[in-house]
Amino acid sequence: MVQHISITATDIPDAWFQALYAIIDHGCKYTIQHGSMVGEERQEFDYVSVLIENPYMEPWDRMLPQVPPHLGIPNPVENGYVEQYMPYLMSPHKEPGEDYTYGERIYQQVLYWIGKFNQTWATNQAILQVGRPEDHLLNDPPCLRHIDMRIRDGRLIFYPYFRSWDLWGGFPANLAGIAVLQKYMADSIEGVSPGPILASSKGLHIYGYAEELARIRTCRKDAP
Repeated sequence: MVQHISITATDIPDAWFQALYAIIDHGCKYTIQHGSMVGEERQEFDYVSVLIENPYMEPWDRMLPQVPPHLGIPNPVENGYVEQYMPYLMSPHKEPGEDYTYGERIYQQVLYWIGKFNQTWATNQAILQVGRPEDHLLNDPPCLRHIDMRIRDGRLIFYPYFRSWDLWGGFPANLAGIAVLQKYMADSIEGVSPGPILASSKGLHIYGYAEELARIRTCRKDAP
């Protein structure tokens, strides 16, 4: 039986903490036999949906979880990371040797949908497609497959889907970057403001090394 975990959060740090807490109780453990990190054990949700009511905040570091210093473990994402991440998400630039970047795949789509939304909000076709049929040939196919979109009551809503998603560090970093993209698009569409993010994945997980960190952060284990 597939277990569906549903989380409603006020912001990205709240969503991260709730997901960490839930995965300890509801994650399924297995050893990876194909793909990235072969041989590693990870704990994974069957399926999870996460509604974040207010994802975007300034300064951008406020979107990243801050671990209380007395716990003695590092933040999952370094402050200042979002600024470094945004060129990867919001420009078409790709370094030599890179198979893809998210920005390289969605940049023209972002411009197209900003233009289309400025003509009409009444469409159910707005989506930023990251995944391609030939991705199965890559050693590391994109984890983010698409960002579905709609405008409801003057708010731009994002619906990202991840095929595989590292909860400890990738979840907050990715969502912070997606929230900045959402804000950029909303600001570029007349009469629109950024709305919630409703993210989903059948592969939100933590690796074995992060399980102890998750237990410390959620007070399931004493700090070192």
